Amino acid sequence: MKKYLIAGLLAAGIAAPAFAQDAGADNGRFTGFRVEGLAGYDRVNSDGHSDGVSYGAGVGYDFQAGNMVVGIEGEAADSTVDECVNGAVTIADRLCVKAGRDLYAGGRIGAVVGSNTLLYAKAGYTNARVNSEYEDGTAGTAADFNLHQNLDGIRAGVGAEFGVGTNAFIKAEYRYSNYEQGIERHQGVVGVGLRF
Repeated sequence: MKKYLIAGLLAAGIAAPAFAQDAGADNGRFTGFRVEGLAGYDRVNSDGHSDGVSYGAGVGYDFQAGNMVVGIEGEAADSTVDECVNGAVTIADRLCVKAGRDLYAGGRIGAVVGSNTLLYAKAGYTNARVNSEYEDGTAGTAADFNLHQNLDGIRAGVGAEFGVGTNAFIKAEYRYSNYEQGIERHQGVVGVGLRF
């Protein structure tokens, strides 16, 4: 799969000069500061998997030179992924694990295709919080706990951004994150934003 994504991005980069005349006055469409709202599918894998919805906001700054775009970006998100198991250790206990906030900082590089479409790849650092809560079945005992753990990881993804009007854009993105302790995350998100 990775080789097809790389081949697609290279093909877009090679084909982009053919569209340069169409770009005309829009040559700098993808330059500047941007803000965006994001939402989409979230799957967290550990020993099993749990599905939910990811939602958050991002900021970034891109620079366009001809048909090439490079940028930096950051994101803060949360998730509805939540898994509970009864009888984890004893018959009456309950263990719940919930995906918490997720922070990301990284960069992206892409190619402009036509006058208002950007195809890009991204990579960077991510830090996710996992909240664990355990109740042994008897209220208020010393065995009960509530633990918040931060996990470092890396994220890679690909996406497409489409200019709408003068400053607005919509985007679709797939991203894969790999965290400590063997935890993985697959996300498919859409976004809406403004460029200044």
